[in-house]
Amino acid sequence: MFHVKPRTRRLHLFDLDGTLIRGSAAAVEISRQLDLMEEIAVLEEGFLRGLTPDEFAVQARELWSALTPAQVVAAFEGAPWLAGIREVWADIRARGDRCAVISLSPHFFVELLLDWGVDSTHGSLWPAVPFTEPIHRPGILDARAKVRIARELCAGYGVDPADCVAYGDSMSDAELFAIVPETVAVNADHHLAGLSRHSYSGGDLREAYALVRNSEA
Repeated sequence: MFHVKPRTRRLHLFDLDGTLIRGSAAAVEISRQLDLMEEIAVLEEGFLRGLTPDEFAVQARELWSALTPAQVVAAFEGAPWLAGIREVWADIRARGDRCAVISLSPHFFVELLLDWGVDSTHGSLWPAVPFTEPIHRPGILDARAKVRIARELCAGYGVDPADCVAYGDSMSDAELFAIVPETVAVNADHHLAGLSRHSYSGGDLREAYALVRNSEA
């Protein structure tokens, strides 16, 4: 009698800004609702030049002092999401695999993706909206935290890091790409050049997912 080796469970790890949201970021979409596009552009440029994620959050919280929950929802709904996100996550879960979003963006934005079928979301811990508390700097994630969270998820789901798939677009994903063998650069910048196993440019997550759907990590 033949015994079929059980399929290894995989964990798919998705970045948010620039990856699931094409050409934009949660901070940009939130700022759009507040008519603060010029101000957030300056802050984003500072981040690219070395502004730390926690300092970015402190300054963004000051910009967004008037932010309301309704504006967060409007920013989420109006963002330029890739097509096919729900379908990809449904397929991942139907295959017995797991999927998670790990982002430096505020948790109150990232967690809205739970309604789309992702297993878990992990964002920087911000005060509740509307803001009455300051930023707690230790709660703001950085690139290294992405690796830590990925390892914690692997332990929680019983998945070896060698069986993970990571999707990202920029320098904040480089450390995670360095420890995950199966990686997809999605509309990525030069920071992931040479680090990703696969590369995708386009507007449909189903096409990026197809690059790894039937491969073994």
